[in-house]
Amino acid sequence: MLAKDEASRGLGIELLEHGPGTATLRMTVTPAMVNGHRITHGGYVFLLADTAFACACNSHGPVTVAAGADITFVAPAYEGDVLVATAEERTRFGRSGIYDVSVRRGEEVIAEFRGRSRSRSITGTAPGSTRDTTAHRTPGTTTKE
Repeated sequence: MLAKDEASRGLGIELLEHGPGTATLRMTVTPAMVNGHRITHGGYVFLLADTAFACACNSHGPVTVAAGADITFVAPAYEGDVLVATAEERTRFGRSGIYDVSVRRGEEVIAEFRGRSRSRSITGTAPGSTRDTTAHRTPGTTTKE
């Protein structure tokens, strides 16, 4: 899955470790990731955490997407910082799961993320792909793909 993730690869996100329900990824903050306050834009921190979450929740086999997520920013990160996101499964029940991700600079916590996953059947075709990648949805719901 990560090998086909153009967004994460384009930002230089690297998979360090993975296992059932877990994943550890790394990203170096580039000048393009810094906002007007000269700190890392929160969207990039969220993206790193979300990518770790995606790797962890897809480690069991069925295609899994985010049903929702939230993040708490604890400390700022700066250009040149190396951030490491570690995702851990808390529980899986039915087709759903809950995962926590800590984003750190060294030993310092930068952000805490909680993701809620949902296994989905995938249909449709992504541009340039022969594989179906559009999630089925229950009317009135949305998912992040």
